[in-house]
Formats: sequence, C-alpha cells, structure tokens
Amino acid sequence: METQQSIFINSLQEPETREKAFKRLVQEYKERLYWHIRKLVLDHDDANDVVQNTFIKVYLNINKFKGESSLFTWMYRIATNESINFIKSKSSKMGLQNQEWIESKAEGLQSDSYFDGDEAALILQKLVAKLPEKQRIVFNMRYFDGMNYESISQILETSVGALKASYHHASTKIKSKLND
Repeated sequence: METQQSIFINSLQEPETREKAFKRLVQEYKERLYWHIRKLVLDHDDANDVVQNTFIKVYLNINKFKGESSLFTWMYRIATNESINFIKSKSSKMGLQNQEWIESKAEGLQSDSYFDGDEAALILQKLVAKLPEKQRIVFNMRYFDGMNYESISQILETSVGALKASYHHASTKIKSKLND
C-alpha cells in the first residue's frame, strides 16, 4: 500500500505531474525552510536566495530521492548544506572566516527591517552567532525549530550522542554569556 508521501513523491518524479506537484511542494514547505535558513544566514534577502537555491536543487535532484528519510528531512538537509555553502561563499568573497561573517550579520540585525524580535531576541541571536558552526546549527534546529535529536541526526548525518553534546555545549556557552 502506497502512503500519501510516496504518492506525492511519485507525482514529483513523473514528468507529466512534476510541475503541479512541485508548486504544491513549494507552497507547503517554503515558509518552514525559509525560517530554518534565515536562522542560519541571518539576513532576509540572503535567506530568500538560499531558499530559491534549495528548491532548484530539490527540483533538479528529486529523481535521486530514494525515500530513505522523509521528504522534509531530505529538503532540510539540502537547505542546511545550501546555507553552509552560501556562508562559505559570502565570507570568502569578503576575505573573512565564516564565523566573522556570521557575527557581522548578527551585529546588523538591529537595523534589518525584517527583524521583528525584541531586545532579548537580538541578544540571543548575537550569542548564537558566536557559537561554532555545528553548535549553532544544532542549537537552532533544537531550540528554535523544536526538532528531536533523531530528526537532526538524519538531516546532519551525525550521531545522536554527538548532537546532544553539541547542544549541551552551545546551551552552556549561551547561559554563561547571559549570566556575565
């Protein structure tokens, strides 16, 4: 018996139904992927660019999707990798380390007309930006997205134990900075 997801995936992979199914896919996942990406790249316009790149990759590679994870997990992995690649590319062009580029983006959040957080949210974003990349990604997925370790493990292709350690280290660093 075929599941809803497998029927949908078939419609994404069949040339006659691909366009319609892909429009539905974009409508269904665009906002969730945008917010995930936005937390990683921090800038609204950059996030939109990465979302677009993510959906292009999904469209071009949907026939390679094997169904070993959920469609959302697969897309989330693509979005995360696209975000990391975007950060590497932007920081490299500016002659900065990835960490320096992210921290500079966090410093500019206050003047970002699309940032609607309060002072506490701004402080938290700046602290999260100071975390090493893996801790930052794991913290965002666990704290902001409320994802469980199993899902994060599938997306990042890392063990649950390593993820728990990364999240613990990230949380500890943030708490200690908040208490300074």
